[in-house]
Amino acid sequence: MAFFLETVIGGLMAGMLYSLVAIGFVLIYKASGVFNFAQGAMVLFAALAMARFSAWYPLWFGFESLLLANLLAFLTAMVIMVVVAWLIERLALRHLVNQEGVTLLMATLGIAYFLDGLGQTLFGSDIYKIDVGMPKDPLMAFQGTFEGGLLVSQEDLVAAGISIVLVILLALFFQKTDTGRALRAVADDHQAAQSIGIPLNRIWVIVWSVAGFAALVAGVIWGSKLGVQFSLSLVALKALPVVILGGLTSIPGAIVGGLLIGVGEKVSEIYLGPLLGGGIEIWFAYVLALLFLLVRPQGLFGEKIIDRV
Repeated sequence: MAFFLETVIGGLMAGMLYSLVAIGFVLIYKASGVFNFAQGAMVLFAALAMARFSAWYPLWFGFESLLLANLLAFLTAMVIMVVVAWLIERLALRHLVNQEGVTLLMATLGIAYFLDGLGQTLFGSDIYKIDVGMPKDPLMAFQGTFEGGLLVSQEDLVAAGISIVLVILLALFFQKTDTGRALRAVADDHQAAQSIGIPLNRIWVIVWSVAGFAALVAGVIWGSKLGVQFSLSLVALKALPVVILGGLTSIPGAIVGGLLIGVGEKVSEIYLGPLLGGGIEIWFAYVLALLFLLVRPQGLFGEKIIDRV
């Protein structure tokens, strides 16, 4: 029982990180109708910026404080992601208003490859580390309840806590602020939002910036766990089946979908892997998403589309 709970807890921690990336997909899709294949590249680009500037600032300015270097690097990376969001809107999205969905899809694919190449040009292609002080040692918990206790990763606990806080902040932002309400209005109806004076272009910059912030946080956490390398964008794309499972327009769906896929792939790998030859963790999320597309295409919390003729 203890080993099963350890597996489930590990899956929940991984699922929270998947949800964090998936929220970026949902935000952009809700506000602009664009299925953003560049979100994984945004995670990688943000993580590269964080990793390199945290190493460069002590060399440039001579200070030794790791906390100060990380803080300055995080702020710098956030500014860069805002600039990237502004450039995407100005150079791409503005010229693709009312285009076919496949056109917008191809545009995000182009943005993804461009960010991958630009990241390699600016920051190099080596494997970099991000040290933000997250504890690496495992934690023994519930020793009085289970024999030997539960082995839990402190790093995963901290990462999950950060993800939960960010999700709560995003929910408050959308529900309590004027900008958040404007974003929800745009998500409901572009033309109606424009008719009451909501500037669509500015809203798109804001929502891509918020998605960039979510990508930065996810990139820092994943970079701290795995190292910043170009396979990070592929890890981030695990959020694609998450949004299919939860629903393209639902932030709660992104959270629930991430948790389900995180737990499902861990449990399947441990208990079915020996029977099926292993590797289940790699394809489990995509097979589950395929099944949902066949049975419930709108996902668990997505809006069902009804065509009236």
